[in-house]
Amino acid sequence: MLLLAGVKDRQLAIALSLLIACSIAGSGLPLHAEDTSPASRAKPADEKRWQAVAPGRVEPVSGEIKVVAPIAAPIGEVLVKAGDKVSAGEPLVRLRDPEPYARLASAQAQIAMRKRARDDQAPSSRAADRRKAEDAVADAEQAVLDARAVFDRTSLHKRAGHASESDLDSARSALSRAEDELNQQKADLRGLEAAPTTPLPTQVEGQLNVARAELLAAQATIQKLTIRAPITGTVLQVNGKPGEMTAPSSPQPLILLGDLSALRVRAELDERDFGEIKIGQVVSVRPEAFRGRELPGTVSFIAPIVQPSRTGSRGQRNQTDIDVVEVLIDMADPGPLAVGMKVDAYFRYDSTSAQH
Repeated sequence: MLLLAGVKDRQLAIALSLLIACSIAGSGLPLHAEDTSPASRAKPADEKRWQAVAPGRVEPVSGEIKVVAPIAAPIGEVLVKAGDKVSAGEPLVRLRDPEPYARLASAQAQIAMRKRARDDQAPSSRAADRRKAEDAVADAEQAVLDARAVFDRTSLHKRAGHASESDLDSARSALSRAEDELNQQKADLRGLEAAPTTPLPTQVEGQLNVARAELLAAQATIQKLTIRAPITGTVLQVNGKPGEMTAPSSPQPLILLGDLSALRVRAELDERDFGEIKIGQVVSVRPEAFRGRELPGTVSFIAPIVQPSRTGSRGQRNQTDIDVVEVLIDMADPGPLAVGMKVDAYFRYDSTSAQH
């Protein structure tokens, strides 16, 4: 009797289980527990519309340009602040180092002495032409330095509101003309030196040329003390302060620059989607800072290399487990996006134009 009762209890339990399962199926509720894994939560509700999804960040169209010190030296002056607009060649930071200025003064004294000794010797006609060409090159080199100093002063005056854009353009044009003149003078000198009828320099002329080379070396070091903007753009970040020591190996750049005339997204695409994405493909960019907002973009570049993720995928996997392809997405209208914002890039199925 006990065995029969046990069988009846099991049959009743099975019948109740089947009844509950049928009720759930009829109501449309899931038969299994909801998948709450990070990967499941990351999938958009409308995932069938998208070929792939990739996390990314907004950056300037130029990328973020890191400006570092070319030599190890203390910072003397920081000439810009975040948000300043600068043009290529404008001074950003001045370093402090008295040593090259001492070498400059020594070279200038040597040049003056060697030039007097050279001029005391009567040259032949061709030697006189070569001397004249050498002096012209030296004068043109000094003219370039003078024009660059005027350009630097004008750019600082403009930043302070004491000069106009046209003043800066004039100074830039004068510097360009001085550089063109120097190149022409150097070409003329090379032509004379290559001529078979031009005699070799005398000992005194050679000593003058050595002194001039030492002057150029000192001037080149002094030029490195002024760190200039490599592109026209906006100062995004300033990290150096006067008095701090800096060097090319510093862990962070002195200045971060970018061309904000346009923005783009640098996304990290899972390597498994590499073969699905093409140049020209339409992308919907969804910024984390503006929920529900979609901005159009277009794939402009697909890196030819797969590499470990530099940023990870926002907790979906361990960083060491992720291999990605960098994809650049041009933004036709970045709207409210700002440099550094996190976004998700949704790659559409039906918008390809060219093979990558």
